[in-house]
Amino acid sequence: MSEKIKIIIDGKEIEAEVGQTILDVAGENGIDIPALCHHPDLKVKASCRVCVVEIKGKKGLHASCSTKVADGMEIITDSEDVKRARKINLELIFAQHREECSDCVWNARCQLLNLAKKNDVKITRFVDRKTDYPTYQFDDALIFDSSKCIDCRNCVEVCKNQGVGFLEIKEKGSLFQIVPSEDPKKDCVYCGQCIMSCPAGAFEGVGEFEDIEKPLQDKDKHVVVQFAPAIRTSIGEEFGLPHGQVVTGQIVAALKKLGFNNVFDTSVAADFTTVEESNEVIERIKEGGKLPLMTSCCPAWVKYVEFYYPEFIPNLTTVRSPQIILGGLIKNYWAQKENIDPKNIVVVSIMPCVAKKHEINRPELEINGLKPVDHVLTTRELARLLMKNKIDFASLESEELDNIFGDPSGAGVIYGASGGVIESAFRTTYEKLTGERLENVEFEQVRGMQGVKKAEVELAGKVRKIAVVNGLGNAKKILEEIKDDPNEAYTCIEVMACPGGCIGGGGQPLPSNSNIKKKRAAGLYNIDEKKEIRRAHENPSVEKVYNDFLNEDPSAHSILHTSYKKAEKGNNKKL
Repeated sequence: MSEKIKIIIDGKEIEAEVGQTILDVAGENGIDIPALCHHPDLKVKASCRVCVVEIKGKKGLHASCSTKVADGMEIITDSEDVKRARKINLELIFAQHREECSDCVWNARCQLLNLAKKNDVKITRFVDRKTDYPTYQFDDALIFDSSKCIDCRNCVEVCKNQGVGFLEIKEKGSLFQIVPSEDPKKDCVYCGQCIMSCPAGAFEGVGEFEDIEKPLQDKDKHVVVQFAPAIRTSIGEEFGLPHGQVVTGQIVAALKKLGFNNVFDTSVAADFTTVEESNEVIERIKEGGKLPLMTSCCPAWVKYVEFYYPEFIPNLTTVRSPQIILGGLIKNYWAQKENIDPKNIVVVSIMPCVAKKHEINRPELEINGLKPVDHVLTTRELARLLMKNKIDFASLESEELDNIFGDPSGAGVIYGASGGVIESAFRTTYEKLTGERLENVEFEQVRGMQGVKKAEVELAGKVRKIAVVNGLGNAKKILEEIKDDPNEAYTCIEVMACPGGCIGGGGQPLPSNSNIKKKRAAGLYNIDEKKEIRRAHENPSVEKVYNDFLNEDPSAHSILHTSYKKAEKGNNKKL
């Protein structure tokens, strides 16, 4: 048990633990100390000096993010000296920003912008973006506006933690800049974790507002929208609702108010992914195929393998991701049922992920010359679209999803959390391989926020090792482990590029940290627990589509499966 001490913050006596920082203690006790470069999941840098406080008996001001508490310490967070220093620091930092930032409508989650407004900071100058601080675009997924960068280096740290190291520090005179690497052996994998760590809005996904609004106004187009499992426990945060609150019905109502003709659930497609992955792993086990079988529903992870570890491409399952499978089913099976020309169908995905923007443009995923999915909006982008249209999300009454892609199993919903894909697959694979009923479907060993979770399961009389990898930095570790293991000891490995899985994706609401992700995941597991059908292969919608279409049409394989190849460096450019 940690040693307890007494401190005073703004005249209030507080109990704290030895080793805590002033910022941590203040936050736990509802005392607001502005902080900019600080992120609870990253190293303390104390570079922005916005979180400064006074400590009685000590000279000068002290960064609360790096200063440890001591017994009897008396802290003042809002003295005139503190306010003056904070404003000066913000003015110096904010002077780097673009002029239009002061009128920014959508960057409501930009910590720098919010602090500047609270402290009445005015822009004193703005930079020439084209020459001094350019904007970079990383393929069709990410934009980095370096004129907004405050050199906190959170993005560099998180990119390195992801095992990528694409963002680097470059010296420019007496200053330093964050730049994309020119090393041909490094490339962005579009995970978007730079977005989640940036306090100044310098990173964002490539926007698609105009592209989506146009077809919504075109009476000749049938616009269908799907939303991923992780969205239902996160988007409410943008509208003041608690972290992890389930808002599935409100999402449906909001999307219908925007004018979408049909609203479907990507979680149903996750059930198809589970069935196909289960079939594939059983086939590889029985026929001596390449093991371990690795998941492929995370496009950032797929890009990581294709670019950094192409020798493991044969290990990737050929099953397409849920959003791509559902897009293919909509433009083929559903289009036939509804007698709609697929060319007149526009499929929009709401995803927690910026890498999904890249995934939909992969040419090998096309079916009959058509992209299964036409546009991707992140969770944040949908929230902004709702705000723009003055839709009061928090007050909406729940509405039902459209069938036949509207009622997932519990196994499909937990895809949004790290470990959810392999837990879903285990439920189905166990029953198919053993012919026995799995009474306890909750696979606790693979749940949680740990970097690598390993478990052993008995399948058809043989103990098999499986692993769940949380974050690309940990993926690198396990791939190196497998390279050194000639016996290929693992049977299945799930990898999600983003820490926490899709609930921590690069398109999710800000702020995001490990505690928030846990609450989002808990919301998904709560949905699963309450579901009557918790096994993907028992979903009546899945059974119907297989019976009516997938088992009858020889070309249906292309809707469910694809292949991968070694990747060259992406189309990264300076705008």
